[in-house]
Amino acid sequence: MSDKSLFAVLLRSRWWVSIALAGVMALLAKFFAPEEYFLPALSVTIPFLFTGVLAAWKQLRVPGAGRVASTVETVSAMSWREFSEVIEAAFQRDGFAVSRVSGAADLKLDKDGRVTLVCCKRWKAASHGVEPLRELDTLRQAQGGNEAVYVALGGVSENARRFAQSHKIRLIQDVELTGLLRLRRGAK
Repeated sequence: MSDKSLFAVLLRSRWWVSIALAGVMALLAKFFAPEEYFLPALSVTIPFLFTGVLAAWKQLRVPGAGRVASTVETVSAMSWREFSEVIEAAFQRDGFAVSRVSGAADLKLDKDGRVTLVCCKRWKAASHGVEPLRELDTLRQAQGGNEAVYVALGGVSENARRFAQSHKIRLIQDVELTGLLRLRRGAK
């Protein structure tokens, strides 16, 4: 689906927008469609209702700003050893077989025959450029990995974002990291 399509835009909008559009269309069908065509006209609202429900489900799973701030604070205070153990446990909880590697990646994830290399050693860096992403992509290609993931709390330069997008490297930052780790509030 194109990022600019109506339903892609609705999925990024608040869930109630799709539901409200479905309601408006239902009202229009009630007032303007002949009685024998009301139910077929009403069926036009189904994709909007489905999109609203899907958007609500996705939005319920996104952690709030307070939880994200708490996780960022907690993770920023961790040593490399603590952070690596927490992130390794998070991936294992999500069903990945995790092994440690050295070099441009820190973890190798295996799930359903798909290999993902994860670089998370520089998670505390104030800013992230293209070079560590390039190294990660080179290692992924050399090892025949399917995917690559880069974990960053600090800012990622625009060049690095473009590089990650063009080389299919998933950037995990504040919100997504909070969802992945699922730390309890106040956890140390």
